[in-house]
Amino acid sequence: MSPIIKKKKEKFTIPSKYLLLILTILCTVLMLITFGTDVFNKPLNTVAGRVIVPFQQGIGKLGEWLSNRSEELVQIRDLLAENERLKQEIAALTEENTLLQQDKYELNQLRALMELDEQYASYNKVGARIISRDSGNWYSSFIIDKGMEDGLAIDMNVIAGGGLVGRITSVGPNWSRVVSIISDNSNVSAMTLATEDNMIVSGDLQLMAENCISFSQLVDSRNVVAVGDKVVTSNISDKFLPNILIGYINSIGTDSNNLTKSGLITPAVDFEHLGEVLVITDMKQSVDEE
Repeated sequence: MSPIIKKKKEKFTIPSKYLLLILTILCTVLMLITFGTDVFNKPLNTVAGRVIVPFQQGIGKLGEWLSNRSEELVQIRDLLAENERLKQEIAALTEENTLLQQDKYELNQLRALMELDEQYASYNKVGARIISRDSGNWYSSFIIDKGMEDGLAIDMNVIAGGGLVGRITSVGPNWSRVVSIISDNSNVSAMTLATEDNMIVSGDLQLMAENCISFSQLVDSRNVVAVGDKVVTSNISDKFLPNILIGYINSIGTDSNNLTKSGLITPAVDFEHLGEVLVITDMKQSVDEE
């Protein structure tokens, strides 16, 4: 191959020092144009307005939303903590209120027993608490927490709530069973307080649904006994001390023999709610013997 042809195939190249000089001059010119004129400002502003500004606005809104959610989460945590604290306070107040109501109830019971104690001041008495009862809605038979060790005995009379509850039928060292006057097998010799007309008061648990017990064999020859009259234990009763309030006549009617009357009595004692009672330690036999 000839030297002439080989020379034609060589590429034209610019020395690196000249290329660097050209680039430097070009950058300098562009810098002068940029700082000295606004040739590139408008295109750049257009690009910024269409791309950068909306992006910045989106970032701002996102930051604001995240900030609001963060504040809401803090508030929710505070509300949950406050709610839990209030629940605990409500539970404590409810428990305290229950205890206060119980104390109030017991205080009222004790006041009633004190008044009853004063009403029958001539009798010796021992206070006792009911610890169990037979099934049903009524205190027809129940156990008290006092017994022989406290001087109690069979046939001692039991009172509460302003009147006669019943009598002790069995007794242990530290307990006694009381059968009340509303029990089906209970019979009490009674009389009207105003006229002293005698009658027999009988328990009837079915009638207690109407808060009543029955009476019979009332001899009211003068026709003076009326609804509302007080009925008390009779002087001739062999188990119960005299003049203990039993209840009030609720209704009265003449029997078929036209000689006696019968009807219903509203007991003086609330036999659905009993907690404490008084046991009269004096017995009818000992009183009669004096």
